[in-house]
Amino acid sequence: MLGAMDVDLQGLRAFVATAEEMHFGRAAERMYLSQQALSKRIRRLEEALGASLFDRTTRRVELTAAGRRLLPKAKHALAAFDAAVESVRERAGRLRVDVYDERFSPLGVLRELLDRDPELRIEPSMRQGLAVALPAVAGREIDAAFGQVHDLGTPLPPELEHRLSHVQPMHVFVGVEHPLADRGTMRPQDLREAGIVMPDPGDATEARGYLTRLARRFGIPIRFVEPAVGHRHYSELVRREGRAVALGEASIEALPGSGLHRIRLVDPVPLVPWSVVWHRDNRNPQLRRMLRLLGTPDLPPPDDPAYWLAEPYRPAG
Repeated sequence: MLGAMDVDLQGLRAFVATAEEMHFGRAAERMYLSQQALSKRIRRLEEALGASLFDRTTRRVELTAAGRRLLPKAKHALAAFDAAVESVRERAGRLRVDVYDERFSPLGVLRELLDRDPELRIEPSMRQGLAVALPAVAGREIDAAFGQVHDLGTPLPPELEHRLSHVQPMHVFVGVEHPLADRGTMRPQDLREAGIVMPDPGDATEARGYLTRLARRFGIPIRFVEPAVGHRHYSELVRREGRAVALGEASIEALPGSGLHRIRLVDPVPLVPWSVVWHRDNRNPQLRRMLRLLGTPDLPPPDDPAYWLAEPYRPAG
């Protein structure tokens, strides 16, 4: 059946997830897709096969006879594909890692790892969000991804593992003409009057979730504007604000000529948590090498009033 058409891996993965969940909403959450996108993938697969795979009613979802015949073959096909990809990657010895975007710290972290271990082979990608990258991690298209795992709005699929990789202090960024541009430090509470403005993170639901969590914790109003594409566009969005301020990691550069001024946040210093996520069955030796090099970040004690780290990211115990 599958050999008679071009194999639709995305459609097969959507079909298997839905067949296992017997619920389109839960399957969509598991694959970090909208329900509409999941249904579209399944319809495309059904059209290619010339058969309906699910009986859908308002109360339940059931496999058709064709769906029941396809399910074990689809699982076998996906397992065979994943095994083939894994064998090629192990021999190629290259690690595919999503770093979200060039502006953020994961890319710098990988550069440091490469400096420490020149034998490490990393091919970075930038999918603009952990939520966007997770299906590629689950499907073994990439080996790992960075992001805020506890702000996705849904649990990670059970086949994925994660751990905290590093944290970064959060700074304020304003234009050099901004009323606050003469400040060197501020407290998060001092931002309540000005408010926070941030580029819309789009499909990066975890970024929006973390920023909203931080703003709510300190009682700061927050709004999102159009997405920023690269350093230059980010600088333009920040400079046009006459009252609100933008937040960013300490690692973000205020490049010469950017027109940006950096203000350190203190009492407490908000920390941006980054976790690395990978598939538990991934045997790529380069992945294990990278995880060893990443190590475990040094965190301030949970009761240290000088820092703020959201509770889900604090180590247990």
